[in-house]
Amino acid sequence: MLESVRWLAASPWIYAAVATSVVLDVFLPVLPSGALVISAATAATAATATAAPDGISLVALALCAASASVLGDLAAYRLAWRGGPRLDRAIARSRRLTTAQERLGTAFKRGGGALVVIARFAPAGRSVVSLGAGAARRRAREFVPWSALAGVAWASYSVGLGYFGGQWLGATWFGAAVSVLALFLAGSVAAYVMRRPAPPSAPAPTS
Repeated sequence: MLESVRWLAASPWIYAAVATSVVLDVFLPVLPSGALVISAATAATAATATAAPDGISLVALALCAASASVLGDLAAYRLAWRGGPRLDRAIARSRRLTTAQERLGTAFKRGGGALVVIARFAPAGRSVVSLGAGAARRRAREFVPWSALAGVAWASYSVGLGYFGGQWLGATWFGAAVSVLALFLAGSVAAYVMRRPAPPSAPAPTS
C-alpha cells in the first residue's frame, strides 16, 4: 500500500482516494481508511524531508479526512432516520445498536456527546453510533457538532501518527505499521469504553 500511496501522494487524487475511503467506511467498516490516511501522511512527510516539489499538504489531508468523516456520519444518520419499518426492525435486533441508542440518549440528556467522539476510534463504532442516533431520531443539532469534533480528532490523530512515524522511523513499511498499530491501540481502548455499561441515571428529585 505504501508504494501505491507514494505514487498517489504526488497528485491531487490522494484527496479523492482518502475522502472516498473515509465516507464509505461508515457503511463498510472493513475498509482501511485509517491506514490509508496514515500512509498518506507518512508519504507526505517523506516528500517534505526530501524537498520533493510535488507533495500533499498534511493540513489539507487532515481537513479532507475530517470532512469526509462528517459526511459519512451524516449519510448513515439520515439513512437510519428515514429507513422505514424494515430498517427499524433490523436495528432493533442488533444489541450493539440498541445499546448505542440508550447510551446516546443518556449522554445527550446530560448535555454531552463524548460517546460520539470515542466511538469514532473504535472498530465499527462510528457506524453503530451514527445509525443509532438516526434510528433514535436524535436531533441533528445534538449529533452533528459531536460528529464534527469526532472527525477532527480522528483525522488529526491519524495524520499526526503518520507524520511522527515518518519523522522518527522513516517512510518505510515499518514506520507505517507502527503508526497503524498505534491507531488500533486507540481503537481497542475506545471499544473497551463503549462496552462498559452506562452509569445509572440519577433518581428524579422528590418534592
